[in-house]
Amino acid sequence: MSLRAGSIEETATLPDGRQALVRVGIPADDYIATRELETVAAEVIVDGQVAASVATVLRPEQDSEARQLVREIAAGLGSGDLEPTAGAIEPLVLRLP
Repeated sequence: MSLRAGSIEETATLPDGRQALVRVGIPADDYIATRELETVAAEVIVDGQVAASVATVLRPEQDSEARQLVREIAAGLGSGDLEPTAGAIEPLVLRLP
């Protein structure tokens, strides 16, 4: 399986009760075919707005590592250990898998 086939997503409930969608996948680019893209990004979407978006060190074929990253971010957001900001999730997404 590859992230080229689709993003990995999980919903987390923030401590204030709002829902956050955590997504790890290849960002859409209207000018480059998905099969040619190598960037994998982590996004946090709150209230329909992108609250955080950070490029990761993952490669498109690392779907199991992407699943683990989604779970870690969602758990941190749900517990309140992570804020839904790029600065808060960046240390997680920049680790080597």
